Amino acid sequence: MSENIVILMIGISTLLGAIGLLALIWAVRTGQFDDHSKFIDAVRHDNEEDLKDAAMMEEKKKAYKEKIKQEKRKKEKNYRPVD
Repeated sequence: MSENIVILMIGISTLLGAIGLLALIWAVRTGQFDDHSKFIDAVRHDNEEDLKDAAMMEEKKKAYKEKIKQEKRKKEKNYRPVD
């Protein structure tokens, strides 16, 4: 193979890789990979007890996230630069 063909192949493969990366970033930002099944979770549970358990787990997740946020704010509030 000649030198020009190798350079052309490297250029095209780099361009295609960049296009693929941009498409992936776009898809993540627009929510293409979000899980929309959370709206139909109630259908998955057979009885009321399972539904209550799922709701309790969701509340625990929210409480944990809030706790993490508060700890982060507390750390930022008590931050002192090194002397």
